[in-house]
Amino acid sequence: MLLIFSLVLQGCGRKTVVFKPQKCSYTYRVKGKTYCVRKSSSGYVEVGIASWYGPGFHGKRTASGEFYNMYKLTAAHKTLPLGTYVKVINLENGKSVVVKINDRGPFVPGRIIDLSYAAAKRIGMLKKGTAKVKLIALGKRVDHHYRQENYERGRFYVQVGAFKNKLNAYRFRYKIQKKLGVRTKVVRLEGYYRVLAGPVFSYSAAKVYRKKLKKLGLKGSFILRY
Repeated sequence: MLLIFSLVLQGCGRKTVVFKPQKCSYTYRVKGKTYCVRKSSSGYVEVGIASWYGPGFHGKRTASGEFYNMYKLTAAHKTLPLGTYVKVINLENGKSVVVKINDRGPFVPGRIIDLSYAAAKRIGMLKKGTAKVKLIALGKRVDHHYRQENYERGRFYVQVGAFKNKLNAYRFRYKIQKKLGVRTKVVRLEGYYRVLAGPVFSYSAAKVYRKKLKKLGLKGSFILRY
């Protein structure tokens, strides 16, 4: 089954809404609307409004079967695979947190993620209740029962540009390789030709690499697991 999804991407200081067919792992319906759960979180980036949920849901079952604990770093998302770890950046104050998607929602129009009380507190949005955030999917980590992807280990890149035109992407890649000596590649992902610097092989190393690239003048970049 194919559904059309809108996704907000950022690259080189630009913001664009992309409409792209997405294959579903499975679908579900809430209030008459069908949602397509993605097969993979690889390369997923989203910008929008976050909210949080707390005491009224504490101790209740989540969509993953876990009990909701408002003091753990978890969140609800409508379409990312359950178990995905996501970095949430509060664009209003720069604070960030990594959360595990273990529930579905929010089903309020205009909101993209529901954070636990602890996660909302970590990024300073408790009092206001909502905040504009950027989500960056990190993949899955190893738990005690199932061998899954480890969000800390893997192949990470820093996106330094995103273009609709393939030729422009390769021109930019050649320019920064020649000027800065940065190892790069171009990949087509979520409807864009992305210029990626790397790879490095842990999320911690990727953060250090991103800071280095920012000092070289490549601002507005972010980390992707690809």
